[in-house]
Amino acid sequence: MLHSARLSLWSLLANRLTSSIPQEIGNIATLEELVLGDNLLEGPLPSNLGNLRSLKRLLLSANNFTGVIPDTFGNLKNLTDLYLQGTSMEGPIPTTISLLTNLIELRISDLNGASSNFPDLKALKKIQRLDLSFNKLTGPIPGTFKRLQKLNYMFLTNNSLTGILPDWILNSNRTYHSLFINCGGHKMTFENNEYEEDVTPSGPSTFFSAEKWAYSSTGLYMGNDSAEFIARTSFGSNVTRARLYESARLAPQSLKYYGLCMRQGSYKVKLHFAEIMYSNDQSYCSLGRRIFDVSIQGNVVLKDFNIMEKAGGARISHVEEFDNILVNGSSTLEIHLYWLGKGTTAIPTRSVYGPLISAITVTPNFKVDDGGLLVAAIIGIVATSCFVVVLILLVLRRKGYLGVKDLEDKEFRGLDLQTGYFSLRQIKQATNSFDVANQIGEGGFGPVYKGVLPDGTIIAVKQLSSKSKQGNREFVNEIGMISALQHPNLVRLYGCCIEGNQLLLVYEYLENNSLARALLVVRNNDLKWIGQQERKYCWDLNAKISDFGLAKLDEEENTHISTRIAGTVGYMAPEYAMRGYLTDKADVYSFGVVGLEIVSGKSNTNYRPKEEFVYLLDWAYVLQEQGNLLELVDPNLGSNYSKQEAMSMLNLALLCTNPSPTLRPSMSSVVSMVEGEIPVQALIIKRGSMDQDASLKPLRFYHITAKLTSPCSLRIVRIKEACQVMDHG
Repeated sequence: MLHSARLSLWSLLANRLTSSIPQEIGNIATLEELVLGDNLLEGPLPSNLGNLRSLKRLLLSANNFTGVIPDTFGNLKNLTDLYLQGTSMEGPIPTTISLLTNLIELRISDLNGASSNFPDLKALKKIQRLDLSFNKLTGPIPGTFKRLQKLNYMFLTNNSLTGILPDWILNSNRTYHSLFINCGGHKMTFENNEYEEDVTPSGPSTFFSAEKWAYSSTGLYMGNDSAEFIARTSFGSNVTRARLYESARLAPQSLKYYGLCMRQGSYKVKLHFAEIMYSNDQSYCSLGRRIFDVSIQGNVVLKDFNIMEKAGGARISHVEEFDNILVNGSSTLEIHLYWLGKGTTAIPTRSVYGPLISAITVTPNFKVDDGGLLVAAIIGIVATSCFVVVLILLVLRRKGYLGVKDLEDKEFRGLDLQTGYFSLRQIKQATNSFDVANQIGEGGFGPVYKGVLPDGTIIAVKQLSSKSKQGNREFVNEIGMISALQHPNLVRLYGCCIEGNQLLLVYEYLENNSLARALLVVRNNDLKWIGQQERKYCWDLNAKISDFGLAKLDEEENTHISTRIAGTVGYMAPEYAMRGYLTDKADVYSFGVVGLEIVSGKSNTNYRPKEEFVYLLDWAYVLQEQGNLLELVDPNLGSNYSKQEAMSMLNLALLCTNPSPTLRPSMSSVVSMVEGEIPVQALIIKRGSMDQDASLKPLRFYHITAKLTSPCSLRIVRIKEACQVMDHG
């Protein structure tokens, strides 16, 4: 029975638990910590949780609770930490919260219902961190908060506060001596400095304030009222630090960044730029000219500044460095970027103009003194700390807590991941705690969910399921591969989340359509295909490949990759599907299959013209030998097509699908054949030839066995059928 258990800690963090909190938990008198955050719990909170008089930490955030916070929580006099963020509960905050005089951290946010006044917190003398955001609080900030001498952080975002900001906040002694902002991008580490995220969506007139900095954006884009104020690119720049330049904040007229509460003194300011909205080719997109001015502390430091001109092209990083920037009495650093009407305004589209910046770095030119300890005291503290740390590590290793994590860290350290990082809480908020209604598919890693980030960006989250055979190594490998690739035809990987037992990939979201669906539109709904599920397309037929995750573990510098097979039946080259042998000719084979399907209007895996032929390609070989290859052309076309073009495409498809990878053309040769630069050679296949027939046997065997997904009895019958193919051809 729960009430008789001698429990002091009960943690079930992020286990996707459903239902409500059992009433019996309120009977565990010895419980000191109850951690149930990041689950799918619902219903009201049991009032008898107030009976847990020994409780010190109560963490219930990121669930779907309803009702109000029980007044009985005022009985938890030993409580030091209370988290109730991101629930569906209603206000107001109960007055009994004022009785929790041992609280160090109080986080209550996102309460629904009517507006309410501030709770009376003057008795919480030990409080250090307070978050009451998104609670519809009204009125001024209570003057009694000034008595909370140990309060270090206070967050009151998105309430309905009135009145004047109290002097005790304005005259705070807290100051800063450095600033790192990833403008328009997510939180990341670059050159051993942690850059803060800056992803808040802007508007014609916006002011946003963080703890150490703020920005203001003004202006309305000409000819495009819905233009974005954050720019992103899937190409990256041509340097190793591309991640810092994949996003940027921009404004049509004026963009100001403020460093708040800066220590007085001299600073070095670095402004990071990369023009990511133009191109370097000879297309129309390369003709744009972005020209703007920059001032720091009111002094113009860049006049008629053109990023592309300074960097030597688009998508190339450039840093402007300014030394001896002085911050005096105001303790504020102001960086102002503004447009004075110069440059283009409609290339490649309307609204591409105005100031743009990728990141800001501010470091002090003075020695930072954080209090100054004696050398002997520092040595003593360090020595004692090292001894304690070594002792803790020895205890943890003896208990078996170390080792597995170290192995996981080694795998991650070997990768230069070119992605951002998301917390589990961010992803749960974006997907509504992985709501089933947001599930858009099921892949090799597990379910895929649609989500929306706070800045309005729609994402697709791929979650590694617990039943998946792919472990951390495969997951790390996929991140490493995708993050290193930037291509317009690859679905962009925004970032990842590795937290607890959760392994998640965050992609850009595309409407779930396939090659077959796209071609159905083009060809007036005449075709009925089943296309590759790994390919999704925009309606302008710009191909986007997702799940680009063949586990290329290129170990021992092999020229081929032998690993777990991943792909779509009927499109994988036989040498890869049967033996795991992957070369650059595997994609050529897949191209040939798709080309054959396009001309014939039939699926390679589902079409069987006769019982003795198990797939479309097998039937194509027969027709080619008989000289009747044009019988493959989609009958829905009638006679309204070029026979010469059809024959060229069919012969090219057969060349590409040669069972032997060495006899397939290279992809560059395929492109030249499609463009008519070199002739297409017809493939000569003699089914009577023993060698050729032998090479086709395993191909047919692969296509039969690949479909064995039916119940057991039918599977046995099909295995026998496959064996007969191998015996008799």
